Amino acid sequence: MKSAIAAALLLIASAASAQEAAYGPQLEGYDYPFPLQHYRFQSQDMAMDMAYMDVKPAMPNGHTVVLLHGKNFCAATWEGSIRALSGAGYRVIAPDQVGWCKSTKPQHYEYTFEQLAANTHDLLKSLGITKAIVMGHSTGGMLAMRYGLTFPADTERLVLVDPLGLEDWRAKGVPWQSLDAQYHVQLKTSADSIRDYERVTYYANSWKPEYEPWVQMLAGMYRGPGKAIVAWNSALTYDMIYSQPVFYEFENLKMPVLLMIGDKDNTAPGKQLAPPEIRATLGNYPVLAEAAVRRFKQGRLIRFPDLGHSPQIQDPARFHAALLDALKP
Repeated sequence: MKSAIAAALLLIASAASAQEAAYGPQLEGYDYPFPLQHYRFQSQDMAMDMAYMDVKPAMPNGHTVVLLHGKNFCAATWEGSIRALSGAGYRVIAPDQVGWCKSTKPQHYEYTFEQLAANTHDLLKSLGITKAIVMGHSTGGMLAMRYGLTFPADTERLVLVDPLGLEDWRAKGVPWQSLDAQYHVQLKTSADSIRDYERVTYYANSWKPEYEPWVQMLAGMYRGPGKAIVAWNSALTYDMIYSQPVFYEFENLKMPVLLMIGDKDNTAPGKQLAPPEIRATLGNYPVLAEAAVRRFKQGRLIRFPDLGHSPQIQDPARFHAALLDALKP
């Protein structure tokens, strides 16, 4: 099995190297699956450009879903979920957060989950959307929870897909890393390093050719002229994830919360810095999810025993069938 995976990865890597693309700092040169729009606003005394997709269904059901991407993802990565949700009648808004992908990457920005939630809320307000289902994956799951805590009256429900924040890594012993050190780590990002990490963590030690475009999307920004600013913003957002836990506020979420996880997920940012005895205790998603859902006032848990950190990509048919069923009134 391991040799088969290695052979498949070698073929994929060889094919990818022959067609590697370099993208600009705002992912210039990479096409999104749906028309891209721009929300331009002022934040922290700077002009910001927040790119987003607004996909309206052929037969609206009256509900809007806002999709919040993870740290190693972009709004485009939600393509399968956008098609499934819009096909079921949901209007779908999928933004790139400030600091990611096709949105502004500032040199100096105080990244907080509250700030990103406020940016997203203002975007929705500009579109006339007063209430939405907020669905976040990975880091986007932390942001979705902060959004629900900050704007409870405007949050119909939360959907959390393998969210970060189900534990407090710093409290558990993951050491702090300076922004300078994290920046130098991010500068080393390559297609190979992304693929190796995602194979183990996102896809339960498996790989399929359909995962490769998302690797190249991210790696392309590190091959382009904006590599330094991309890496710097990645370091800034890593510090936000590490230092701003939502773990202690689950009981304050008033709306229904649907938690969807792959049992093979083992994500724990910074765990490679922790001593082996601590590292072994981190990222136990089945245990973390069961504990979290008991703390939500209105919680429901759906588990995928054989999937990893990105079930919506690893098995989209099964994931979206479960999602749409759970969203039924």
